[in-house]
Amino acid sequence: MEPAITVAIAATYEETRLLATRGPREVLRARLASPTFAHRWTMPLLLESLALGWQQPLRVVLSVESEALSSGLQLTDDLGLGRSTLFYQVELLEPVGGADDHDGGNGFAALRRWCRGERP
Repeated sequence: MEPAITVAIAATYEETRLLATRGPREVLRARLASPTFAHRWTMPLLLESLALGWQQPLRVVLSVESEALSSGLQLTDDLGLGRSTLFYQVELLEPVGGADDHDGGNGFAALRRWCRGERP
């Protein structure tokens, strides 16, 4: 059986950081535009493309600075709950921020922890 692919997403008003891991190995790291500037289907289509490329559903861990950003990413439903599709299932985390997210790992240390299953 193939290792699960986990995608951790941290969205702020400045940028959207994304880290995808397959088992213990990083397979994608990206800094994208803030959801306030990106097209509303950017993240759903990106996640669907990753799932199709790896030919397996994704586990998505999402943390946003505010509910408005969460809505802009199109990864939550009208009640603010994580969206589940054929391609991915979204788990929401409490909003986090601060110095620990912007350490020596270029802001990806928290995302690595989320991919391993650790929570803030």
